[in-house]
Amino acid sequence: MSAPTQPPMAWKYCGDQIKRWRAQAGVTRERLSTAASYDIESVRSMEAGRRKPSFKLLATADELCNARGILLGAYEFLIPERPPTRTEAYRTVENEAIALYSYEPLYIPGLLQTEEYARATLSYTIPPVDDQTIEDRVAARLERQGKLALRPTVLFSFVIYEAALNTLMGGSGTMKRQLHHLLDVGQLRNVRIQILTFEHGPPSCLSGSMILMETVNHEHFAYVETHETNALHSDPKIVSMLTQRQAMIRAQALSVEDSAEFIRKAAEQL
Repeated sequence: MSAPTQPPMAWKYCGDQIKRWRAQAGVTRERLSTAASYDIESVRSMEAGRRKPSFKLLATADELCNARGILLGAYEFLIPERPPTRTEAYRTVENEAIALYSYEPLYIPGLLQTEEYARATLSYTIPPVDDQTIEDRVAARLERQGKLALRPTVLFSFVIYEAALNTLMGGSGTMKRQLHHLLDVGQLRNVRIQILTFEHGPPSCLSGSMILMETVNHEHFAYVETHETNALHSDPKIVSMLTQRQAMIRAQALSVEDSAEFIRKAAEQL
Protein backbone atom coordinates (compact mmCIF):
# COMPACT_ATOMS: atom_id res chain seq x y z
CA MET A 1 0.00 0.00 0.00
CA SER A 2 1.42 3.37 -0.92
CA ALA A 3 2.10 5.98 1.75
CA PRO A 4 -0.48 8.76 2.21
CA THR A 5 0.24 11.99 0.35
CA GLN A 6 -0.20 13.93 3.59
CA PRO A 7 0.42 12.75 7.17
CA PRO A 8 -2.77 11.99 9.12
CA MET A 9 -4.03 14.79 11.35
CA ALA A 10 -3.74 12.43 14.33
CA TRP A 11 0.05 12.39 13.88
CA LYS A 12 0.18 16.18 13.83
CA TYR A 13 -2.06 16.59 16.85
CA CYS A 14 -0.19 13.97 18.89
CA GLY A 15 3.18 15.44 17.93
CA ASP A 16 2.01 18.90 18.92
CA GLN A 17 0.87 17.59 22.29
CA ILE A 18 4.32 16.08 22.91
CA LYS A 19 5.90 19.44 22.14
CA ARG A 20 3.47 21.33 24.40
CA TRP A 21 3.89 18.93 27.32
CA ARG A 22 7.66 19.01 26.88
CA ALA A 23 7.74 22.83 26.89
CA GLN A 24 5.49 23.00 29.96
CA ALA A 25 7.69 20.53 31.85
CA GLY A 26 10.91 22.25 30.77
CA VAL A 27 12.18 19.16 28.95
CA THR A 28 14.40 19.96 25.98
CA ARG A 29 14.15 18.12 22.69
CA GLU A 30 17.74 16.99 23.19
CA ARG A 31 16.92 15.44 26.56
CA LEU A 32 13.87 13.68 25.13
CA SER A 33 15.79 12.34 22.14
CA THR A 34 18.56 11.01 24.37
CA ALA A 35 16.15 9.35 26.79
CA ALA A 36 14.19 7.76 23.95
CA SER A 37 17.33 6.79 21.98
CA TYR A 38 16.29 8.82 18.92
CA ASP A 39 18.28 11.40 17.02
CA ILE A 40 17.13 15.02 17.20
CA GLU A 41 15.71 15.06 13.67
CA SER A 42 13.56 11.98 14.29
CA VAL A 43 12.02 13.60 17.36
CA ARG A 44 11.54 16.86 15.46
CA SER A 45 9.74 14.98 12.65
CA MET A 46 7.46 13.21 15.11
CA GLU A 47 6.63 16.43 16.94
CA ALA A 48 5.85 18.09 13.60
CA GLY A 49 3.59 15.20 12.58
CA ARG A 50 5.63 14.33 9.52
CA ARG A 51 6.32 10.95 11.08
CA LYS A 52 4.04 8.90 13.29
CA PRO A 53 5.00 9.34 16.97
CA SER A 54 6.25 6.00 18.20
CA PHE A 55 5.09 4.16 21.31
CA LYS A 56 8.61 4.46 22.71
CA LEU A 57 8.72 8.24 22.26
CA LEU A 58 5.26 8.68 23.79
CA ALA A 59 6.16 6.49 26.78
CA THR A 60 9.42 8.38 27.33
CA ALA A 61 7.78 11.80 26.96
CA ASP A 62 4.95 10.76 29.27
CA GLU A 63 7.43 9.81 31.99
CA LEU A 64 9.74 12.84 31.57
CA CYS A 65 6.82 15.30 31.46
CA ASN A 66 4.87 13.60 34.27
CA ALA A 67 1.85 13.39 31.95
CA ARG A 68 0.40 10.50 33.99
CA GLY A 69 -0.60 8.41 30.99
CA ILE A 70 -2.18 11.19 28.96
CA LEU A 71 0.49 11.18 26.26
CA LEU A 72 0.85 7.41 26.26
CA GLY A 73 -2.92 7.02 25.93
CA ALA A 74 -2.79 8.80 22.59
CA TYR A 75 -1.03 5.86 20.94
CA GLU A 76 -4.20 3.85 20.31
CA PHE A 77 -5.56 6.73 18.22
CA LEU A 78 -2.51 6.53 15.96
CA ILE A 79 -3.22 2.92 14.98
CA PRO A 80 -4.89 3.04 11.56
CA GLU A 81 -8.39 1.66 11.32
CA ARG A 82 -8.87 -1.51 9.35
CA PRO A 83 -9.73 -0.51 5.80
CA PRO A 84 -13.16 -1.72 4.69
CA THR A 85 -13.26 -4.94 2.69
CA ARG A 86 -14.45 -4.77 -0.88
CA THR A 87 -17.74 -6.34 0.17
CA GLU A 88 -18.19 -3.71 2.90
CA ALA A 89 -17.34 -0.98 0.40
CA TYR A 90 -19.97 -2.44 -1.93
CA ARG A 91 -22.60 -2.42 0.84
CA THR A 92 -21.88 1.27 1.44
CA VAL A 93 -22.42 2.13 -2.21
CA GLU A 94 -25.50 -0.12 -2.37
CA ASN A 95 -27.05 1.81 0.52
CA GLU A 96 -26.51 5.09 -1.36
CA ALA A 97 -27.68 3.83 -4.74
CA ILE A 98 -30.64 5.35 -6.54
CA ALA A 99 -30.44 2.65 -9.22
CA LEU A 100 -29.07 -0.89 -9.12
CA TYR A 101 -28.72 -3.16 -12.16
CA SER A 102 -27.83 -6.76 -11.38
CA TYR A 103 -26.90 -9.69 -13.61
CA GLU A 104 -26.53 -13.13 -12.07
CA PRO A 105 -25.78 -16.26 -14.13
CA LEU A 106 -25.82 -19.03 -11.50
CA TYR A 107 -27.78 -18.04 -8.40
CA ILE A 108 -30.91 -16.13 -7.55
CA PRO A 109 -29.59 -12.66 -6.55
CA GLY A 110 -29.21 -12.19 -2.79
CA LEU A 111 -31.76 -9.38 -2.67
CA LEU A 112 -34.37 -11.76 -4.11
CA GLN A 113 -33.66 -14.92 -2.11
CA THR A 114 -36.07 -16.58 0.28
CA GLU A 115 -34.76 -17.46 3.72
CA GLU A 116 -34.56 -21.17 2.97
CA TYR A 117 -32.82 -20.59 -0.38
CA ALA A 118 -30.33 -18.25 1.31
CA ARG A 119 -29.66 -20.81 4.03
CA ALA A 120 -29.11 -23.52 1.42
CA THR A 121 -26.55 -21.42 -0.45
CA LEU A 122 -24.75 -20.35 2.73
CA SER A 123 -24.74 -23.70 4.55
CA TYR A 124 -22.38 -25.61 2.28
CA THR A 125 -19.48 -23.24 1.82
CA ILE A 126 -15.96 -24.59 1.46
CA PRO A 127 -14.26 -24.48 3.88
CA PRO A 128 -17.23 -25.13 6.20
CA VAL A 129 -18.34 -22.59 8.80
CA ASP A 130 -20.13 -23.02 12.13
CA ASP A 131 -23.90 -22.77 12.57
CA GLN A 132 -23.81 -19.33 14.18
CA THR A 133 -21.87 -17.89 11.25
CA ILE A 134 -24.44 -19.32 8.86
CA GLU A 135 -27.30 -17.80 10.85
CA ASP A 136 -25.56 -14.43 11.02
CA ARG A 137 -25.03 -14.41 7.26
CA VAL A 138 -28.61 -15.43 6.55
CA ALA A 139 -29.91 -12.68 8.86
CA ALA A 140 -27.67 -10.09 7.19
CA ARG A 141 -28.88 -11.12 3.74
CA LEU A 142 -32.53 -10.93 4.74
CA GLU A 143 -32.00 -7.55 6.38
CA ARG A 144 -30.59 -6.17 3.11
CA GLN A 145 -33.75 -7.19 1.29
CA GLY A 146 -35.77 -4.65 3.25
CA LYS A 147 -34.53 -1.89 0.97
CA LEU A 148 -36.61 -3.25 -1.92
CA ALA A 149 -39.84 -2.20 -0.23
CA LEU A 150 -38.49 0.53 2.05
CA ARG A 151 -36.86 2.48 -0.78
CA PRO A 152 -39.62 2.67 -3.42
CA THR A 153 -37.86 5.46 -5.34
CA VAL A 154 -34.80 3.28 -5.98
CA LEU A 155 -34.82 1.26 -9.20
CA PHE A 156 -33.82 -2.39 -8.83
CA SER A 157 -33.31 -4.21 -12.12
CA PHE A 158 -32.37 -7.90 -12.17
CA VAL A 159 -31.42 -10.11 -15.10
CA ILE A 160 -31.14 -13.79 -14.16
CA TYR A 161 -29.69 -16.45 -16.44
CA GLU A 162 -31.91 -19.48 -16.98
CA ALA A 163 -29.31 -21.74 -15.34
CA ALA A 164 -30.10 -20.17 -11.95
CA LEU A 165 -33.72 -21.27 -12.27
CA ASN A 166 -32.77 -24.85 -13.11
CA THR A 167 -30.38 -25.39 -10.21
CA LEU A 168 -32.38 -27.07 -7.44
CA MET A 169 -30.73 -25.28 -4.58
CA GLY A 170 -32.09 -26.82 -1.39
CA GLY A 171 -34.32 -29.24 -3.30
CA SER A 172 -37.33 -28.92 -5.58
CA GLY A 173 -39.63 -27.63 -2.80
CA THR A 174 -37.24 -24.85 -1.82
CA MET A 175 -36.72 -23.94 -5.44
CA LYS A 176 -40.43 -23.85 -6.21
CA ARG A 177 -41.09 -21.50 -3.31
CA GLN A 178 -38.16 -19.38 -4.45
CA LEU A 179 -39.62 -19.01 -7.94
CA HIS A 180 -42.99 -18.00 -6.52
CA HIS A 181 -41.16 -15.44 -4.38
CA LEU A 182 -39.63 -13.97 -7.54
CA LEU A 183 -43.12 -13.51 -8.94
CA ASP A 184 -44.25 -11.78 -5.75
CA VAL A 185 -41.27 -9.43 -5.52
CA GLY A 186 -41.60 -8.68 -9.22
CA GLN A 187 -44.93 -7.00 -8.45
CA LEU A 188 -43.16 -4.13 -6.69
CA ARG A 189 -43.24 -1.09 -8.97
CA ASN A 190 -39.54 -0.35 -8.46
CA VAL A 191 -38.37 -3.91 -9.21
CA ARG A 192 -37.80 -5.36 -12.68
CA ILE A 193 -36.95 -9.04 -13.10
CA GLN A 194 -35.94 -10.43 -16.49
CA ILE A 195 -34.82 -13.91 -17.51
CA LEU A 196 -32.02 -14.52 -20.00
CA THR A 197 -32.73 -17.86 -21.65
CA PHE A 198 -30.18 -20.41 -22.86
CA GLU A 199 -31.30 -19.73 -26.39
CA HIS A 200 -30.50 -16.02 -26.38
CA GLY A 201 -27.57 -15.79 -23.98
CA PRO A 202 -24.54 -14.04 -25.57
CA PRO A 203 -21.05 -15.40 -24.75
CA SER A 204 -20.46 -12.58 -22.29
CA CYS A 205 -23.26 -13.92 -20.09
CA LEU A 206 -20.91 -16.69 -18.96
CA SER A 207 -18.24 -14.29 -17.64
CA GLY A 208 -19.78 -13.98 -14.17
CA SER A 209 -22.09 -11.80 -12.13
CA MET A 210 -22.00 -8.02 -12.09
CA ILE A 211 -23.86 -5.22 -10.38
CA LEU A 212 -23.95 -1.66 -11.69
CA MET A 213 -24.94 1.16 -9.36
CA GLU A 214 -25.61 4.89 -9.57
CA THR A 215 -25.51 6.92 -6.36
CA VAL A 216 -27.50 9.98 -5.35
CA ASN A 217 -24.51 12.07 -6.47
CA HIS A 218 -24.67 10.37 -9.87
CA GLU A 219 -21.44 8.48 -9.34
CA HIS A 220 -21.26 5.15 -11.15
CA PHE A 221 -19.81 1.93 -9.74
CA ALA A 222 -19.53 -1.68 -10.88
CA TYR A 223 -19.16 -4.69 -8.60
CA VAL A 224 -18.00 -8.06 -9.92
CA GLU A 225 -17.55 -11.31 -8.06
CA THR A 226 -16.03 -14.73 -8.76
CA HIS A 227 -14.50 -17.51 -6.62
CA GLU A 228 -13.26 -15.76 -3.46
CA THR A 229 -12.48 -12.68 -5.54
CA ASN A 230 -14.50 -9.50 -5.78
CA ALA A 231 -13.88 -5.95 -6.85
CA LEU A 232 -15.71 -2.64 -6.66
CA HIS A 233 -14.79 -0.49 -9.67
CA SER A 234 -15.16 3.26 -10.01
CA ASP A 235 -12.78 3.69 -12.95
CA PRO A 236 -14.98 5.16 -15.73
CA LYS A 237 -13.37 2.95 -18.38
CA ILE A 238 -14.08 -0.27 -16.48
CA VAL A 239 -17.58 0.82 -15.47
CA SER A 240 -18.33 1.79 -19.08
CA MET A 241 -17.13 -1.58 -20.39
CA LEU A 242 -19.24 -3.51 -17.89
CA THR A 243 -22.23 -1.24 -18.55
CA GLN A 244 -22.05 -2.00 -22.27
CA ARG A 245 -21.72 -5.71 -21.56
CA GLN A 246 -24.74 -5.74 -19.25
CA ALA A 247 -26.76 -3.64 -21.70
CA MET A 248 -26.21 -6.33 -24.34
CA ILE A 249 -27.27 -9.02 -21.87
CA ARG A 250 -30.38 -7.09 -20.87
CA ALA A 251 -31.30 -6.52 -24.52
CA GLN A 252 -31.24 -10.29 -25.12
CA ALA A 253 -33.34 -11.09 -22.04
CA LEU A 254 -37.07 -11.67 -22.08
CA SER A 255 -39.38 -8.77 -21.27
CA VAL A 256 -40.62 -8.39 -17.71
CA GLU A 257 -44.00 -9.86 -18.64
CA ASP A 258 -42.53 -12.78 -20.60
CA SER A 259 -40.03 -13.39 -17.82
CA ALA A 260 -42.82 -13.71 -15.26
CA GLU A 261 -44.53 -16.28 -17.46
CA PHE A 262 -41.24 -18.13 -17.90
CA ILE A 263 -40.73 -18.23 -14.11
CA ARG A 264 -44.32 -19.39 -13.59
CA LYS A 265 -43.88 -22.29 -16.03
CA ALA A 266 -40.56 -23.26 -14.43
CA ALA A 267 -42.27 -23.42 -11.03
CA GLU A 268 -45.07 -25.59 -12.40
CA GLN A 269 -42.53 -28.13 -13.62
CA LEU A 270 -41.08 -28.65 -10.13
